[in-house]
Amino acid sequence: MLLTDVVRATDLYPDYPDATEGEGAGARDFHLIRRHFDINAFGVNGITGNAGDEMVEPHDEPDDEENLTDGHEELFAVMSGHAVFTVDGQDIDAPAGTLVFVRDPALIRSARATADGTAILAIGGRAGNAFEVSRWERAWFP
Repeated sequence: MLLTDVVRATDLYPDYPDATEGEGAGARDFHLIRRHFDINAFGVNGITGNAGDEMVEPHDEPDDEENLTDGHEELFAVMSGHAVFTVDGQDIDAPAGTLVFVRDPALIRSARATADGTAILAIGGRAGNAFEVSRWERAWFP
């Protein structure tokens, strides 16, 4: 058994059909980190893109089976580049090294890259519960 597994996020699922279609302005890449490493303790994904790209689509995370959400808290870590997050209508400037924590699942959150080479790590889970694979992941990858 390997004790570690190392991979570049940009090499994970390079052909994944992410929610933003097309190429150029607005296109970004979504990387299924939890799925790649078969992490069973928490949800984690990566997003990479360039200036102007929607990195995190506007969404909330209520416990809602119809919308495939689970009531998650989310932590976003800007690993490189620069982004502007919007949480509950408030803009948050987020250069590399910034952590944005959204505790309330009902708040609408989104992010847009303001620099080329922006990478965001998104970590989520339901407070007080053991980890379960999210509804959206179970629906998209049965």
